[in-house]
Amino acid sequence: MNDIEIAKTCVKKNIMDVALNLGLTEEQVELYGKYKAKINFNDIMTGTKGKLVLVTAINPTPYGEGKTTVSIGLVDAFNHIGKKTVGVLREPSLGPVFGLKGGATGGGYSQIVPMEDINLHFTGDLHAITSCNNLISAAIDNHIYQGNLLNIDPEKICFKRCLDVNDRALRRVSYEVSDGVIEKTGFNITAASEVMSVFCLSKDLSELREKLGNIMIAEDTAGSPIYARDLKLEGSLVTLLKDAFNPNLVQTLENNPVIVHGGPFANIAHGCNSIVATNLGLKLGDYVITEAGFGADLGAEKFLDVKCRMANLRPDCVVLAVTTRALKHNGGAPKESISEENLVFLEQGLPNLQVHIENLRKFTSHLIVALNKFSTDTLEEIDTIKKFCESMNVEFSICETYSKGGIGAVALADKIVEICEYENDFKPLYELSEPLTEKIEKVCHEIYHAGRVIYTDLAKEKLEMIKRLDENDLPICIAKTQYSISDDPNKLGYPKDYDVTVRDIELHTGAGFITVFLGSILTMPGLPKKPNYEIIDLDDNNEIVGLF
Repeated sequence: MNDIEIAKTCVKKNIMDVALNLGLTEEQVELYGKYKAKINFNDIMTGTKGKLVLVTAINPTPYGEGKTTVSIGLVDAFNHIGKKTVGVLREPSLGPVFGLKGGATGGGYSQIVPMEDINLHFTGDLHAITSCNNLISAAIDNHIYQGNLLNIDPEKICFKRCLDVNDRALRRVSYEVSDGVIEKTGFNITAASEVMSVFCLSKDLSELREKLGNIMIAEDTAGSPIYARDLKLEGSLVTLLKDAFNPNLVQTLENNPVIVHGGPFANIAHGCNSIVATNLGLKLGDYVITEAGFGADLGAEKFLDVKCRMANLRPDCVVLAVTTRALKHNGGAPKESISEENLVFLEQGLPNLQVHIENLRKFTSHLIVALNKFSTDTLEEIDTIKKFCESMNVEFSICETYSKGGIGAVALADKIVEICEYENDFKPLYELSEPLTEKIEKVCHEIYHAGRVIYTDLAKEKLEMIKRLDENDLPICIAKTQYSISDDPNKLGYPKDYDVTVRDIELHTGAGFITVFLGSILTMPGLPKKPNYEIIDLDDNNEIVGLF
């Protein structure tokens, strides 16, 4: 059976029963049908905190590394061994669902349900974020049309509209704001918008309102910054997000609780679910299993350097997911033989695992490698990876949740529990007070293992602008390809001492970080030659088919 067929065989509990088992009251739960709910979290945020487990992976490949599958399987595995555990994940974006990557609800017997709803409109959070974002853009244009009392410079508007669809035609657009005033702009995908990041990095509605108001939208004709609050937008913006800001509760195939909230991309934005959802999980469970998007060079670095600072979090263990297929791909194996045993390609790909282990140890020693096992993996391949981990003195365990559900990760869960008892040694990579270029170059040198860092003239202009506005003391969020630790998707494995190019820099005063663009990364993806929308449909019973 495929993923959606497996999900449909699941005997789901009424979500209120899942909520009550988690310790919530009926007053704290707002139902969205039988199997989805929102949690009114305001009176739950006191008390002790559970242990935090971060799941990340080596660089993604076309074959899937199963990071979400491992995360969901660990929620079930922890509950198998008697640990009250909550999963906390991001919401899927419609762009990848109908594009290339597909949904984000796990796979096989390690999924969250209702998978169709979660992968599509869910509870409407991304639509609310899109509307909030586009109200800001509409207000900017209206202000200019109505006389432009703030003297907004149309050529210095730095805020874009967004849409939760991959549409390359929207990357660059221009239109007439008022008579003779032309604005040249473009669209972001919603998951790459600053409003999405603000949504995920706010601790409560009060802070959400403040951060939305702090979004820098433009400069005036004298070069001074203009913020969303200058257009008196904060009240309407936070009103649009009021209901969406309550985290969503769903369940695994084994009826264990998972909170799904927020969905920033990790190759463009910071790639982590909301602070509210993570903190809520830590209050409700003894353990929280969360993930960060794409490879450890992107999602995990941003989780550890950006989200942990803003939320005052310290992960107790990091799980590094790996597959034999991904390693063989990094070792140069051709697509047609990726599932066949080949120890040469596997060993040639092991440096990609090595670099992520080395990188993560710069943050914490609490690390374990989880081999997400495929049915085609051989004993020799598994033993090769295990011995490599032993040579690097890192814990190793096999994860079989795709085929076995939670029971397939009990051994991994036991090892994580043990690691979580060690004294927490987490530390970020850089200090916020370091000069902006030093922070950029520290990540490029120590995480991407680049040699020379080159700045375009545009990037240099942005550095001067940030210096002039005295906004240096912010964390950085680097946008780059997910397929390599470098800025070039073709540099597989463990590239070193190459040139990396900082193409552009954006100041996000609402989200509270600075985005640094490397290589050719774009904030509005396009659709592939064979998009998923070609296979998604309704069957004769009006049931959704083709989702994965």
